[in-house]
Amino acid sequence: MPPYDLLPKMKVEIVVKDGDLDRVVSTIIRNARSSSPGDGKIFISPVEDAIRIRTGERGNEALY
Repeated sequence: MPPYDLLPKMKVEIVVKDGDLDRVVSTIIRNARSSSPGDGKIFISPVEDAIRIRTGERGNEALY
């Protein structure tokens, strides 16, 4: 088993507007890259909708 499998793991989930995606990904890569195994991965998935439970707001309104 490679030694980097023993590193602590962390999962961060971020929801951003499509127009901010490239800037956010670039910022994460720039700040998280150490050039060593274990720097992580970025998975990009569409979000169909967001709903703020307290108010019932949907879509972009629910994000802020």
